Amino acid sequence: MRSLLFVPGDSERKLEKALASGADVLLVDLEDSVALDAKQAARDITARFLTAQREVASRPRLYVRVNALDTGETDADLAAVMAAMPEGIMLPKSVSGADVQHLAAKLAVQEAENDIPDTQTRILAVATETAASLFNLGTYQGASPRLEGLTWGAEDLSADIGALASRTPDGAFSEPFRLARNLCLFGAVAAGAAPIDTVFTNFRDMDGLRAESLQALHDGFTAKMAIHPAQVPVINEVFTPSAAEVEKARAVIKAFAAAGNPGVVGLDGEMLDRPHLRRAEKVIARAGMASA
Repeated sequence: MRSLLFVPGDSERKLEKALASGADVLLVDLEDSVALDAKQAARDITARFLTAQREVASRPRLYVRVNALDTGETDADLAAVMAAMPEGIMLPKSVSGADVQHLAAKLAVQEAENDIPDTQTRILAVATETAASLFNLGTYQGASPRLEGLTWGAEDLSADIGALASRTPDGAFSEPFRLARNLCLFGAVAAGAAPIDTVFTNFRDMDGLRAESLQALHDGFTAKMAIHPAQVPVINEVFTPSAAEVEKARAVIKAFAAAGNPGVVGLDGEMLDRPHLRRAEKVIARAGMASA
């Protein structure tokens, strides 16, 4: 996956429009974009949408962002949507790997009740939305085989710590939020999960989006969330390896294999060691995800 597009779960029109966005994943939202008195209506709309799309062959993967575990709304969210078999659930405001385990247990019950294969439903966790969560980014390793990705958020974190803003006047994230971003990256990789960069909220600034996406790719993120369909093409372009990158990565992998997978090989006058091989393998993996 490269792009994950948030879509309000209470808008049939926006859900239908999002199907043509080109996003790899639609994150159907029952949390922040839905008012408390509209939660049940959003659950009903989301369930109908998921059911209608379940057998469609060519469509984005469909995930549902439920309400956080401490809201008392999570069980109602799952009860409404799991029969329609979403590919995954996004857990907001996750504090640690224990929260992923808690959600995984709920999903196991729902899968059993709805005749869904065990562990089929994947989990994406938003892992930096509270100050306490930053101390636990290392706890996701081994938390659940369902865990597919970790992402981070700045807005809820800024409210939790009392920050006046998450970005400096030049548009860059300030230090507390850069720390959250970096810890999310390290925590995701340590857990064997996809590191997913947060949203770029100015959906009219495509140059800013491209620059931030390129920086995320440079640092090791493999995907980015979007809040508007117009952002999806830029994100997909940035996170899709070019033909030249894929060709070079294949050459590196081939060189190591031909030499019997040693610690160091020579290729085109350059000495390459095992980290070069791991980077090449990750390029091929990203290319595979882009074509999936």
